[in-house]
Order: sequence, then structure tokens, then C-alpha cells
Amino acid sequence: MHVFVSGRVSLDLAGTLKWRRHKQEELLSAGRDVAEWVVEAGLLTHPPVVDDTAVAEVRRLRELVYAATRTEPERRVQAAELQALADPPPVRSVLTAGGALERHGDLTAVLSTVARDAIELVGSADLARVRECGRPECTRLFVDDSRGKPRRWCGMTECGNRMKAAEYRRRQRRERGGLAAGQ
Repeated sequence: MHVFVSGRVSLDLAGTLKWRRHKQEELLSAGRDVAEWVVEAGLLTHPPVVDDTAVAEVRRLRELVYAATRTEPERRVQAAELQALADPPPVRSVLTAGGALERHGDLTAVLSTVARDAIELVGSADLARVRECGRPECTRLFVDDSRGKPRRWCGMTECGNRMKAAEYRRRQRRERGGLAAGQ
């Protein structure tokens, strides 16, 4: 099961390589992982066919997005490569006879849709609101759309709760240490 906390599908794709500064964790190891991510991201209704070449293409797009949107040290936008991935027709939204929404296409359409999202993000004022998670180990990027822009973590479930719990334990140790010294 994948995490979607970044506020943009392109940033959620960039987050599929975790812990970039430390022991990296690859979440898209095989075609099955990519197909699951695509469906969980809501890009397609049914899983696409994904071979090893396609896995490499998805990972390449992921790295292009990360380089173009990361906060430090400097952004590197490979505009021509992103545009080439965005040029094919994107995923199609289809309204079924029963009134349900389905998303149709192949992996090329998925790549196009995600690349288009990245291009729109890089070319918009939202790029200035892209942040990296405040947990030192985490390198996930997100768009801070919170009121007053105080968001520090990619999400509360994994990073926010851990950081808050660690800070609570530090305060408790300090307070206990201060009471023992003052008695």
C-alpha cells in the first residue's frame, strides 16, 4: 500500500524512493509495484501492463520530477525530457453507462499525465510552496497548502507522529532530569 500525502501526483511518484539521503527504500521494484501504484494513485481504474523497460521509464520520470521540484541543493529541470514524456495523450476519463467514473489508458498515458502534472507544478507559483519533510531521514516532498504555511512533515502517520513522540520523550527526560537535580 502506497502513501499519497504530497498534494500532487507527480510529487507522490517522487516519494516512491524513500530515505534518499540514507538507506534508500525502493517502492517500485517490479512491474507489479508500478501497476499497484498507478491504480492506488487513481490514475487508472485497471492495472496496466508493466514490463522491466516500463519500470525503468517510471523511475526515470520519478527522478526528473524529484530533480525539478526538490528544495535543496538546487533544482534541475530537464524541460525537454519532461515535455517528451508529457506529449503523448494522457489518461482518459470515461463516464460509464451506469454513471461511474473510470480512467483508461496504458502506461504511456500514465507517464504523460504525471509529466504534465510536474510541468504544471514547476511552471506555477505552487513550486515556491514545495517543502521537504522535516523528519531528518525523510526526503518526501509536498506542497504546503496549510493555512499560514506551518506544515513540517509529509504526513502525520509516518513522520509527524514519530517526530512529535520523540520531542515529547525529550521534554519528559529534560523535566525528569531537572526535578532530580533540584530535589
